Amino acid sequence: MTLTLHEWGDPGSPRVVCLHGVRNHGAHFGPLASRLARYHVVAPDLLGHGHSPWEPPWDIGAHVAAIVETVGARESVLIGHSFGGRLAFELAARAPKLVPKLVLLDPAILLPGHVALAAAENARREKSYVSFDELVEHRYEESQLLRAPRELVVEDLAAHVETGDDGRVRYRYCQSAVVAAYGEMAAQPPRFEDVRVPTLLVLGERSYLPYDHLLDAHRAALGELLEVIRVPGSHSVTWDALDETSAAISAFLTR
Repeated sequence: MTLTLHEWGDPGSPRVVCLHGVRNHGAHFGPLASRLARYHVVAPDLLGHGHSPWEPPWDIGAHVAAIVETVGARESVLIGHSFGGRLAFELAARAPKLVPKLVLLDPAILLPGHVALAAAENARREKSYVSFDELVEHRYEESQLLRAPRELVVEDLAAHVETGDDGRVRYRYCQSAVVAAYGEMAAQPPRFEDVRVPTLLVLGERSYLPYDHLLDAHRAALGELLEVIRVPGSHSVTWDALDETSAAISAFLTR
């Protein structure tokens, strides 16, 4: 199944594949791509999101197969945020020789069951708004955004919403696909030992998403291959800490 793909940069340059989290879209990585000018950056809309197909299945295997079909099985740096981090981790486990470096942005590698349940229950509720401005305000509140410039968030969300026949504004994603994804995030991932590639782990200092329960095991498995940094703000590190996150990625990729 082919996904909608967003691209930036020279196709002849080294390739970076960016994978977004649930309720998001591939074009979200545009501001980051502009800071990675030496690379060809590609970012699909995942299954059930944006302009990609919405039909099931939505399990990790289906997501991975659709990503590979869309971007091809060739050497690429992988960058994944949240659920996209889990998918990037799965791809690296399947073909580590094709992943020279891996960047995990506040990743959902393995969510505790109670966290996944709460997130899935929240995702079951329909989210519609009387106006785009109301949607933006709600996103600041729900995502606990602390430092995200409003113009950055507005530009991003404007490309990811639509107005229904009832006049209400909604995100362009399938709620059922999001609920299914939270179930997948609670399933056991590949072992850290199976993903021994140079890895940058970027964690939001005030993220709701836990990672401390995995950090010791990740460090033990990768040793010096793992670099961990914490950036200001919430889970949405490419909004709340775009400058810090992009600077860390650029430095990591050039080393």
